[in-house]
Amino acid sequence: MSGYDPDGTSGNDTEKDARRIVHVDMDAFYAQIEQRDFPDRYAGKPIAVGGDPPRGVVQTASYEARPYGVHSAQPAVEADRKCPDLIFVSPRMDVYQEESKRIRKILRRYTDLVEPLSLDEAYLDVTEPKTGRPSGTLIARRLRAEIYEETGLTASAGVGPGKFVAKVASDLDKPDGLTVVRPDEQMEFIAQLPIEKFHGIGPVTAAKMQELGIQTGADLQETPERTLIHHFGKRGRHFKTLAVGTDDRPVQPDRDRKSVGAERTFPEDIARAETMLDRLSPIAERVAQRLRQANRKGRTVTLKLKSHDHQVSTRQTTVDRPLRAEDALMTITERLLRRPHPPDEPVRLLGISVSSLTDEERAGGQLEFDFRP
Repeated sequence: MSGYDPDGTSGNDTEKDARRIVHVDMDAFYAQIEQRDFPDRYAGKPIAVGGDPPRGVVQTASYEARPYGVHSAQPAVEADRKCPDLIFVSPRMDVYQEESKRIRKILRRYTDLVEPLSLDEAYLDVTEPKTGRPSGTLIARRLRAEIYEETGLTASAGVGPGKFVAKVASDLDKPDGLTVVRPDEQMEFIAQLPIEKFHGIGPVTAAKMQELGIQTGADLQETPERTLIHHFGKRGRHFKTLAVGTDDRPVQPDRDRKSVGAERTFPEDIARAETMLDRLSPIAERVAQRLRQANRKGRTVTLKLKSHDHQVSTRQTTVDRPLRAEDALMTITERLLRRPHPPDEPVRLLGISVSSLTDEERAGGQLEFDFRP
């Protein structure tokens, strides 16, 4: 879609008054860095950054691997089966973190309102930029060009009046693309989205919405808010806000995370503890990855279980020293699962979260377990 107010001098009053939010998303960040640094080994080849089979998990897949069905958070053994020529590459988190710092310095040339979501993506509010005209389109173009010139890495970007639209837009023309949604195009843009694209709508919620005849953003726009609240609680109001384009969430540069976690809903009930542990392993790897990206460690580990009839229970413990590594998370998670006994009912969802967070620099020390049920 075309950019709005590209000169900062034209456009109607609605466009002039609208916020300009940019979502920048690096393309296959970890894999792209490996292909840049080791072109003879990896350039143009399907690679997966992460652990090797059989127990490893894919953190990032190159675009050459994705047509085979390889994607992040996928068990390495499954990725290897889908793409026999796949090359597994051990992650170099210190390198990725340094590149992320370089990229954020580029982003902050245009605004101090930068909200990092992880090492490879961030929101920017460029409604009142530090330099140049207040054009989301031009700033997004310059950002992508400067990132490439200074790092050799490509980024995709989305521009819109709110965070939701900007984030969805950034995913539409990857890799190395730019999509801009004007304020007067926003409702039409949202209307054509499948409901799975909406923030907070996972497989279970999507299935429930489909039962109600809600398939797209247009269906959400037409559904009364009271109906959504009746079926989905306070989340229904959030879904309606996104659907009608009134997403006014601010870009928060100093966002302080309370916890880091991940969860997964399964298509079938899981009854055996050993099977639960197998399913928890990639979840723990995902949480460890997110903690590394956020440069955090934590002391409190929570295991979330949801039964087939949607009853949610949690088991939690706190350790003396902050932790982050996957093996440490799995050690504690296994204890939580088995003590005082494995779940009595089959589960449909499993999740792990880490709270009581601290900066890595302040964490220090070696892990010491002090298990308190």
